Amino acid sequence: MSTLQGQTAIVTGAGRGLGREHALLLAELGAAVVVNDNGAGMDGAGDDATPAHQVVEEIKARGGRAVAHIGSVTDWNTAGDMVQLAVDTFGGLDVLVNNAGILRDRMLVNMSESEWDSVIDVHLKGHFAPLRHAAAYWRTEHKAGRPRKAAVVNTSSGSGLRGNPGQGNYASAKAGIAMLTIVAARELERYGVRSNAIAPVARTRLTEAAPGLGDRISGGGDGGFDKWAPDNISPLVAYLASPECHISGRVFTVMGGHVGLQECWTESDAFDQDRKWTVDELAEALKKVPAGPAPFAMSA
Repeated sequence: MSTLQGQTAIVTGAGRGLGREHALLLAELGAAVVVNDNGAGMDGAGDDATPAHQVVEEIKARGGRAVAHIGSVTDWNTAGDMVQLAVDTFGGLDVLVNNAGILRDRMLVNMSESEWDSVIDVHLKGHFAPLRHAAAYWRTEHKAGRPRKAAVVNTSSGSGLRGNPGQGNYASAKAGIAMLTIVAARELERYGVRSNAIAPVARTRLTEAAPGLGDRISGGGDGGFDKWAPDNISPLVAYLASPECHISGRVFTVMGGHVGLQECWTESDAFDQDRKWTVDELAEALKKVPAGPAPFAMSA
């Protein structure tokens, strides 16, 4: 796969970090790109149109096509306007890359309602709202006899797949995104749309602030391969976005040169009998389950 010529892509949160790298690579491969960003800080506060416009100018300077969309992915009408901007400017929509996100880390005993709500809003609703409007567009095109071989690439996280202390809000949202991805794959297949998710680890504003992770990923690659560089993530996004990709309903971890295919919750053990359990019987049967939380695997 070497080209996305004739494709139109939306990348949310594309003013900085991973989103910027995704937008630049998709444009380099020939896609016209809607660069969405509201310029907020990593906690979601503030707004600044500059980052999105800078990425657009960078794409244009390289001979590509792009337009900026300034607005929050959490706003229902704004998300719809973003999809319409792609259609009106470039004639359609083929790829949706949901990337926008914020962090408001806090241990559960200290987390405020607003810290919970804002992170769930930006990540989970911020994936759903653009996806909902894009899906409606693709359904309309399919029914009109103009099916598009479209693709959705969502952004989950290792924190959402395995949990990360101090990130109850973020992990919950990212776990929801993984499941939303799988549901979308099953629902939208009839319209020719594939849906996949990535769980990336790279050096960004968000990961540098993540508990236990920031110190590990700071700095460069000491002259060698920099496995934390954000541009390592974008080739997988580009492939999943390509009409040549056959994969759907999958979640991939990706870091440096590593790509891992993740599986959903699996049953690791079973306890069966041919009648209703009593509490005492369950207490005896479940003695083999190790005490305490499952072993913690550091994730981003």
